[in-house]
Amino acid sequence: MRLNPGLLILCIISLTTACGGGEDAIDDVRNQPNSFGGTNNPVDDFSTGSTGDSGNSSGLNANEVRITLEVPGNLAPDGEPTRRNLRIVQPDTISVYRTNRNLQNLGTLSYTTRQDNNGFTIIRFQNGQPQAPDVIIEAQYGNTTLRALAADADRDVKINPFSEYLVRNTIPRYTPGEYQRILDCVMETNNALCLNKYVWPTLVDQVHDFEIDIPGSASIESALDLLSLRADFASYVASMADYALLDDQSSGKIAASSADYNSVFMGIELGQTFLESSFTGSGQWGVRLGREEQTGTGDEPAYRYPGLTLASFDIFNIKVTSLATQIPYDRKTLVHKRGNEFYTRGAETWALNTHSSSPGAATLDDDARLLAGRALYQSITDRNSARTIGWTRNPYFLDAYTGGAGSANLGPDRALAGYFSAGKAIALESEVDKLKRKEELEAHYLSALELNLLREEDFDAGVLNGREYNTVYLAARFSQSATPVQVEAGSGLWQVSAASGSSSISQTQAFTTLSRDSSGAVSVNDTGTRTDSWTITPRSALLSSGSQNIGRLNLDVNNPAGPFGQPDLGVGASVPNGSLLAFALADAASPGGVIGDGLLVAAETTNSAAPSSGRYRVQGFVLAMEDGFNRLVHLDNGVLELSGSTANLDSNTLEVHHSVDDESVSPPASGQLVANLAYIDQGAGKVRLSAGDIILEGFVTADLSQFFLTYRDRVNSERQLGLLIATQLP
Repeated sequence: MRLNPGLLILCIISLTTACGGGEDAIDDVRNQPNSFGGTNNPVDDFSTGSTGDSGNSSGLNANEVRITLEVPGNLAPDGEPTRRNLRIVQPDTISVYRTNRNLQNLGTLSYTTRQDNNGFTIIRFQNGQPQAPDVIIEAQYGNTTLRALAADADRDVKINPFSEYLVRNTIPRYTPGEYQRILDCVMETNNALCLNKYVWPTLVDQVHDFEIDIPGSASIESALDLLSLRADFASYVASMADYALLDDQSSGKIAASSADYNSVFMGIELGQTFLESSFTGSGQWGVRLGREEQTGTGDEPAYRYPGLTLASFDIFNIKVTSLATQIPYDRKTLVHKRGNEFYTRGAETWALNTHSSSPGAATLDDDARLLAGRALYQSITDRNSARTIGWTRNPYFLDAYTGGAGSANLGPDRALAGYFSAGKAIALESEVDKLKRKEELEAHYLSALELNLLREEDFDAGVLNGREYNTVYLAARFSQSATPVQVEAGSGLWQVSAASGSSSISQTQAFTTLSRDSSGAVSVNDTGTRTDSWTITPRSALLSSGSQNIGRLNLDVNNPAGPFGQPDLGVGASVPNGSLLAFALADAASPGGVIGDGLLVAAETTNSAAPSSGRYRVQGFVLAMEDGFNRLVHLDNGVLELSGSTANLDSNTLEVHHSVDDESVSPPASGQLVANLAYIDQGAGKVRLSAGDIILEGFVTADLSQFFLTYRDRVNSERQLGLLIATQLP
């Protein structure tokens, strides 16, 4: 019997991400069970242990897959309703065949079929389940023919418009040489295992985690057209298809066997709410901030902290990196109704929620970029209440910067990323011990920045003293006052000095405020300044081993909040050497005025000149407003290229538009941001890039590998303000 090393690798990845020391921030992620029922329809069994695509793999023997055919409603009015407005039907015929990049039928392969007790077709592959994109399962129902690839990680092969889109829009786009490289990788042609052989099974599985409804009246062709217009879906598929081509020789591993990180997370969202009848269909801004979650009692306190864990190991000469995250978060929203009526919703409406990724493998490219397809778990809030809400989240392609290892025994001291994930809030109703999906309560579109900073036990905050830091930040303020929406972004300088049990900050800040008043009028004030003094103190974490300083920090005006209090400004973290800090600003208020909810980043100044060349990955978000319209722009893994005193910014964008008068919010559409910029080194790490009304201001880190920048622009009557990160590409 030949050992299947690929299966062993997947098992080890699962074990690595399913075990923990009890005190890691993501212990709950590591212990999440698979919620894969026998032949459960996910519309009838919403759970937190799955990613939405509840696998139908129970009862399968080795090398078997189950076939689930899903079609638009008008093609099968009597079919069983399921997620995404599709209907489950039993195919009239099923065929399995090998294919090439032209999608030709190259003939069958060895397989057998059987029916399970529920009438689903089970296929058994005599030589093992295919892992390459060269075996197609084709199903026919009436006059409808749909295809899927057999390489599905969870062995529940769903054949539907999503799988058909994947077949049509990836394989034919490879060149002959690229396609052969993928096959060689999977088939181990060079007698060496290739980690990227698992990209395709992940992709085939994760396209079914997207919550995109197909109209009941759609034909197959119009359904495919709809998916091609969903820029977030199309971008994810294209990025994963490119990821499969990554040279395995570039794959590295973190220096430590495992590394834990404090996560500082901010998300800006724009969406459409149906939660309350008085403004159903209205547009809605939102902001999410990572925060700790109390999980214990007064007698036995315990906390869950926002965090990421990376783990690396070698097996069969393959360097494998696995990762998992768990980020509890608070949410605030502002409804913008036709007629310029505004309604705020906070903790009284939105319970503490959780943003958690499904554990899985990733590739560390040239020890500088962490690449992976990430699926996010569903979550449930207000369980057992009169209004139980289920939250779904779409997958995203992770392209994170990693760098700055403290020593040979430490992982990278940071993992920085921006990404986009759409989702839904769905009413849930308990039926026979299961939570059944009911009406949709909202659709939301989220652009997030996630800064993961290496955790260090016995962190000494004194390392911050005597240093100067460049800063950038962006914060939002929602209210039902004369100015319902304000977005503030700025940059400045901190001088940190030792104080009694804390670190004192002397600062200068300049900031711009983008506002919409209660009449709907939009204005910009770019003359704001701040010179308030602030205080940094350690914020200890309560772990199973006791209270420890692990790099978490409080940011206050005067009096420190202590380990469990709410700081005046926010909670953040530092890398072990103190060179980079980040804070989630929560209800931040200072003597100079209210700042709001957002993200602040600080990095040590440098005497080195800013880089004059190099290519940097650009990620981040821009909030845009004009009379009658709101817009959220996500920079989708763009490139900033430096050349002397000029720079070129070129990025695809994902754009969500809200028309106030029409009460409509468009799903993500594709756009492009291209700008040729003048590039000025302002000294001590500060930089400015500009072209006409576009202004990017901020700083570069001392090692010249990361830029943190505010973004301002004016396009006709639309005013824009945003926050970007640009991190070095290999």
